[in-house]
Amino acid sequence: MQANPDDGGVDLRVRRRLRELRTQQGLTLEDVATRARIDVSTLSRLESGKRRLALDHLPRLAEALSVSTDELLRAPQHVDPRVRGTSHSHNGITFWPLTRNGPAGGLHAFKIRVSMRRRRPAELPVHEGHEWLYVLSGRLQLVLGEDDFVIEPGEAVEFSTWTPHWFGALDGPVEAITIFGAHGERVHLHD
Repeated sequence: MQANPDDGGVDLRVRRRLRELRTQQGLTLEDVATRARIDVSTLSRLESGKRRLALDHLPRLAEALSVSTDELLRAPQHVDPRVRGTSHSHNGITFWPLTRNGPAGGLHAFKIRVSMRRRRPAELPVHEGHEWLYVLSGRLQLVLGEDDFVIEPGEAVEFSTWTPHWFGALDGPVEAITIFGAHGERVHLHD
């Protein structure tokens, strides 16, 4: 009879906990392997279940992750995945957070509603970052430097916020999803 991979055995629990702790701390496989004084390929195989966990791995892995061995052995916590943020408005835009203020790679996602009352400033703002917008409804006017664009529902734009920019509603309120990287991070999608 084949073992069920979800049976909650110690090996499976430690594998899941190891990956959870490593990613929570923003550590790579190489970071943890170096700290634990084990080979990167060994750590990768431990996490993927291609290698069984040996007792002598536990104290070194716990130390590498700055937790006790008991903490490494305990079942992973299941955190409520819902993002619970309150909306706020600024300069004619209402923002609803779609990401937590945590280790999201510096990327922050919002649903936004752009009011018809939003006015173009005399001088277009410039700041550090990278922005991505997807228009859900309404027509958005986007000004990038000397260029002026009309963004229709279902269209997306991506631009560096070092470029003088501004956006507003054309003929009614606009709803969109925006992802902003405060330090110039770009959105990365992996297959």
